[in-house]
Amino acid sequence: MPRNAAVPAEPSSSPPLLGSLLRLLAAHRPAFRQERTFRRMQALLLGCLFSFARRTVTQALVTLGLTDHDWSAFYRLFNEPRLDYEVLTGCFFRKTLEHLPEERPCVAVVDGVQVPRHSHKMPGTSWLKHPKTPPFMPGPHRAQRFLHLAALLPRSAEGYTRALPLRWEPAFPEKAVLPDGTDPRKQWEPAVLAVRWLRARLDEAGRASQRLLVLGDGDFSVAKMRALLPEGVVLMTRFARNRILRELPVPETVVRRGRPRFYGPRARKPHEWLGERSGWRRARLRVRGRTVSPRYRVEGPFLLERAPGRPVFLVVVKGVQRASGRGRRARRDPAFWIVSAVRDCEGWRLPFSAAELLSWAWQRWEVEVSHREMKTGFGLGEIQCWSKEAAVLAVQWQAWAYGVLVLAGYRAWGMGLGPIRPPGRWWNGSGRWSLGSLWRGYHYELWGTEEFRPIFAATGDGWPEKEALLAGMGNAVNGSLRG
Repeated sequence: MPRNAAVPAEPSSSPPLLGSLLRLLAAHRPAFRQERTFRRMQALLLGCLFSFARRTVTQALVTLGLTDHDWSAFYRLFNEPRLDYEVLTGCFFRKTLEHLPEERPCVAVVDGVQVPRHSHKMPGTSWLKHPKTPPFMPGPHRAQRFLHLAALLPRSAEGYTRALPLRWEPAFPEKAVLPDGTDPRKQWEPAVLAVRWLRARLDEAGRASQRLLVLGDGDFSVAKMRALLPEGVVLMTRFARNRILRELPVPETVVRRGRPRFYGPRARKPHEWLGERSGWRRARLRVRGRTVSPRYRVEGPFLLERAPGRPVFLVVVKGVQRASGRGRRARRDPAFWIVSAVRDCEGWRLPFSAAELLSWAWQRWEVEVSHREMKTGFGLGEIQCWSKEAAVLAVQWQAWAYGVLVLAGYRAWGMGLGPIRPPGRWWNGSGRWSLGSLWRGYHYELWGTEEFRPIFAATGDGWPEKEALLAGMGNAVNGSLRG
């Protein structure tokens, strides 16, 4: 491999951020069949990091200066089984688990993601509802649908955390271009498989007693999903205001013929609890550098139809509509959540305190932040691969690469502000480092290494030195071109 595509290979002498990244990459070596395949993956990751245009395989290779070399080996990284995704995600989870305390719950998020595509023939593509169209005029777009399972890092004192992608499972609908051997899936079906995978990995790591808290939006409040979840999993999802809940069946004192009743009478609908004047509590939560004080109430236990053996509690969060100063009005719609109930000697109860559950429910937004950064900042879905294996594996690899870069940043900088300051003088930054600062940190440290230093070498006033500088900047200029 030429010099411009070489990977720094001495983590002990590397800067903190780059050293953390190289050690993480070395831990994923078992997922690749050969050493040269592993090296190509490292070079491709750095090429995507330095590409300032589209993050395609071709663009990454042009950025690395491999314009006169055979590119087929890099494309075969996704077209042929040179990369074991099961081993890759297993290695990444073990490294993530080092930062999840055993005495606290392991918090994960499941969410559906659409990867925009333009092709009508690419495997997995279909017409889906465009998420950026207004609700009064929805429109379609061409995309692939995936299920994202992410882990949330422990919260800091200021209420900051990060979402790390653990698994990306295809969730192609029935009308999608389905490859041979691929069955259509509803969105909650791969979510069950992903949660089972995470529960099994925790058990293998010797954490069978650690409870797993899974957060999701209303798409995962399906009764069938709750009925198929394994033991030791607490599912907390958004709930519609008009959904039907059932009371628990009353024990019968008189023996009668037939099977016992699974459900009791219908309970009040979630929105009907908003009219109650008493019974509300207030929690004080620290979320992303500010304090929120929602009013809430807990009701239950109840049952969902088609899941009689999985009682749930209803958490109702009252909306806010009041003046907040400077002519503004603070407005927040009411929110409804259902949480899996656990049983002890006294009966059914909440698995955690309501304040703890609400504090993590507020952090579910971190997975949406990761989706935005993966798509707009890291080019998720821009790799053009057309085989049925590569159309899925390329997206999964990009999500894994994003996760490795973010986890390396967390190991080097923690959850605070970080050493990279914002470029402008008018703002000192938020309470934690942004992903834009993380990319800049990688650029600064890689440009200081021997392999990347010729791209931006210092120059004097003489024309020969400037000519050498312009020649050395060719890779950076190629990286900014749109292919």
